[in-house]
Amino acid sequence: MTSATHDLHGAALDSAHVGDIRGALGTISVDDTAARRSASAKIKTLLAIVGPGLIVMVGDNDAGAFSTYGQAGQNYGTHLLWTFVLLIPVLYVNQEMVLRLGAVSGVGHARLILERFGRFWGAFSVIDLFLLNALTIITEFIGITLAAGYLGLPKVAAVLLAALVIVASAMTGSFRRFERIAMAFCAGSLLLIPLYVLSHPPAGQVAAGFVSPSMPGGGQLGTVMLLIIGIVGTTVAPWQLFFQQSYVIDKRITPRFIPYEKADLVIGIGVVIVGGAAVMASVAAAFAGTRGAGNFTDAAGLASGIAAYAGKAAGALFAVALLDAAMIGAFAVSLSTAYALGDVLGLKHSLHRGVRQAKGFYVMYGALIAGAATIVLIPGSPLGLFTEGVQVLAGVLLPSATVFLLLLCNDKAVLGPWVNGRFTNAFTGAVIALLIMLSLILIASVTFPHITTRQILMIMTGFAGLAAVVVIAILARGSGTAAARGASGDEPAELTQAGKASKENWRMPALTMLAPTPMSRARRIGMAGMWVYLAIAMGAVVLRIVEAATGH
Repeated sequence: MTSATHDLHGAALDSAHVGDIRGALGTISVDDTAARRSASAKIKTLLAIVGPGLIVMVGDNDAGAFSTYGQAGQNYGTHLLWTFVLLIPVLYVNQEMVLRLGAVSGVGHARLILERFGRFWGAFSVIDLFLLNALTIITEFIGITLAAGYLGLPKVAAVLLAALVIVASAMTGSFRRFERIAMAFCAGSLLLIPLYVLSHPPAGQVAAGFVSPSMPGGGQLGTVMLLIIGIVGTTVAPWQLFFQQSYVIDKRITPRFIPYEKADLVIGIGVVIVGGAAVMASVAAAFAGTRGAGNFTDAAGLASGIAAYAGKAAGALFAVALLDAAMIGAFAVSLSTAYALGDVLGLKHSLHRGVRQAKGFYVMYGALIAGAATIVLIPGSPLGLFTEGVQVLAGVLLPSATVFLLLLCNDKAVLGPWVNGRFTNAFTGAVIALLIMLSLILIASVTFPHITTRQILMIMTGFAGLAAVVVIAILARGSGTAAARGASGDEPAELTQAGKASKENWRMPALTMLAPTPMSRARRIGMAGMWVYLAIAMGAVVLRIVEAATGH
């Protein structure tokens, strides 16, 4: 099944917008079918494709991430660096699935959930995303105020100027212009490399932190688990799924360019892991053996501690990198929200269109930025609760987002020959089980404050066993069909060139032509259970944050 060129909301594009698309892709046009055989041609194509994966990953190392990684480094040294290693495959598998969904379906993530699972879950996913993203954008502006304060810049002027840049950059009506601006901010994230060099943390400790998983002592287990879930939530956030799928569509990346987009994603993951580890290790080195160790306050305190340890230049580098991270985070999270709302409301929502052509899209984008900037400037706003709560809530909500992603990537009506292979399904099923495990440990630590480490380990062992059962069941179920299906990640070696070409040309039919998704009793029960899990987990998170804020 092939499809014509479509806008995000499904309407056919006119010739002017097709020209914009060619411009956005540089050397690639929507009717480009030439093979890329030389290394030069492949590199040029990769450079034209790079963007969605890099921006979504660098946007993930935002102001909230700086705070969370910095808190881990200040309070627990390099003991939690191992969490980055575990998150690498999670990042890749999740984002590979959404980029595949975007390239093949041509429909945004929110709209697919709405059409395939009904209005309730469609509305829930968007309302949930909207609230979480609105809070996240507030944390970006908190980061801007902290960085500006450390650098001696006026708070009000810094917030207003940042908001103006963020809004104006997206409202030019040119996808290429926006992406160039966003990529410039992505390049700014490389400032963390010289920061690491100036801080010179002990190489042995850093290596041990990566390869030797451990639970740091000296504190309540619930507090440590809250931080670990925060690291998961800030590194693998629900907004990423909505952003990358819509951005891939907006850039008009088709299935034949999926391998290049995967390379773009790998580059982005490398940048985010190096940056996150540099923050945690630099802060750990700066605060080791000082009075500040174990007494995290905010990102400005981290900059001051780094400056006292490694010099004023290092403190300034941290502050500028924080400012850059907050800006790119605000770009990405705001766009994710505007894309999703445009999906479900049926609005024109594309960076190829100017303000007059997509008023609703840009109004939502601008309103999110303006609202966050206003809240941050209100005296007495509980900014500390925003920063801590957002990352943990993202970690708790991630399992449900991953469930919908997994179901969509196994929907043959949507992906046809591009549906998941058995190994991808097995890995994702195990990830969902482990994410739920983290949430349940948090719930247990809140409900039973005196729970022991041994009991926590028993819970972890039980869920590890459950994850193993899920993996074995999925592999056994899919063993008879994987080779014939030729799904992503499991393509048979004997797949002919003609078969590959046919697969590259397959696109999802119009949503109105798809048969309704069958809802078995087991699926209904599973979704009801997911609703109960979300209600309990979110309640536990709110209670834990209030306890941390009040000191009880």
